[in-house]
This record gives sequence, structure tokens and C-alpha cells, in this order.
Amino acid sequence: MKKKNLLNKEDISLFRTSVAGTRRIVQDTVTHTPKRKKISHVAPERLMQEQVDASYYFSDEFQPNLDMEGPIRYIREGANHYELKKLRRGDYSPELFLDLHGLTQLQAKQEIGALVAACRREHVYCACIMHGHGKHILKQQTPLWLAQHPDVIAFHQAPRGWGGNAALLILIEMEEFTQR
Repeated sequence: MKKKNLLNKEDISLFRTSVAGTRRIVQDTVTHTPKRKKISHVAPERLMQEQVDASYYFSDEFQPNLDMEGPIRYIREGANHYELKKLRRGDYSPELFLDLHGLTQLQAKQEIGALVAACRREHVYCACIMHGHGKHILKQQTPLWLAQHPDVIAFHQAPRGWGGNAALLILIEMEEFTQR
């Protein structure tokens, strides 16, 4: 059991006389504004349409030619291979995360489509998809779906700090800024 007071009575009284007339400091909360602007409100209809549009790209029959030796990785044809190396090293830190644990394949496709749409809308270049280990269904299907999407530049198995072989880091192509 810990001793409550390690000081003797004389030291305690000296302390009380030295702090006489003071008051406790009131702790206030400081909120910091985010670095990038968030879109304040997006219509639910638009979000649903983005999910449907994005899931249109994903087919279960199509089998892209992915290298299955070593960690899961993909680079779009014509893209800079150095981007894949930077993903592998963990030079990019993801700004958005998607956790697919407990989802069905249909739900996972819709959520991945919504993630890609949200990345484009929010101007997020790198995101993380955590598919987990489980029965390896989503772990096998997620790279096949991502390789089909035209806005995905590259993906690589995440470094250990971002989920290791239970997650993927993806790079999303940004649309050029246009005035609306």
C-alpha cells in the first residue's frame, strides 16, 4: 500500500504557507482547426450515387495479372514505379482509413468504391484499406477489385505501422482543380 504523505508535518505547513492566497488553475480546452478544408455537407443522394458508380468498376470475374510473389502490389500501366517504392517504404501516410472487418463482399465493394470517391472529393492522395486476415476472402478480393478501378494509381501491402499484411496502402489519382 502506498503512503499518502511522504512529507513530515513541518514541510507540509511550510508548503501551505508558501502557496497561501493562490487559486487553482482552471483547465480550458483548446480546439485546433484541421489543416485542410472539409466539405461541410454532402447530400446523401450524391454519396449513394458515388458508391454505385464506383462499385461499377469492380467485377468478380475479371482477374488482373497481379504478381503473387512476395507482398501484394500493383502499379498502373504508365505510372511511375518510384511511387510504388515510396508506398512500400511507408513514405506516404494515409489520411483516410477503411476497415472492412465483418463486411460481406458486396458491402466491401461498395465501401471501397465510396472510399475512392471520398479520396477524390476530399483531395486525399493516400488511403489505407484494412482487410484483415480472417478467411482470406477479402484479403484476396480487395487487390483484384482495386486493380480494376481507373482512379487507383498503385497499391502495396502496408508497412507494419499501418497494418502490415492485413492492410493495403493505395494511391488515388487526383482530378485537376476546376472551377464550378
